[in-house]
Amino acid sequence: MSTMTDALFDDRNGTLIVIEVSPGAKSDLFPAGYNEWRKAIGCRVTAPAVDGRANKAVIGLISTTIGVPASAVSIVSGLTSSQKKVRIAGVTRAQLAGQICAGREKE
Repeated sequence: MSTMTDALFDDRNGTLIVIEVSPGAKSDLFPAGYNEWRKAIGCRVTAPAVDGRANKAVIGLISTTIGVPASAVSIVSGLTSSQKKVRIAGVTRAQLAGQICAGREKE
């Protein structure tokens, strides 16, 4: 059985997260579940997928949830897709796993 940590990967500048974004949702939520088949953590944002607004919302939501500045969060692939890889600079995989699990308990 897979866990959310299967969506986290070490990167030389921090950690990569595989996420699956649902734009235009009723509320912002990260993490918003886990897709075991895609090994992706769910992320819901109220912003529409128009003119990069959903991507900006994803960056803001993840930075707030993880407790890092928005400048430490960047989308490295999937800018126009619902599946994205997001880099969190300066955060280890273990630290990020702890933050995401803490966020999951608040659901």
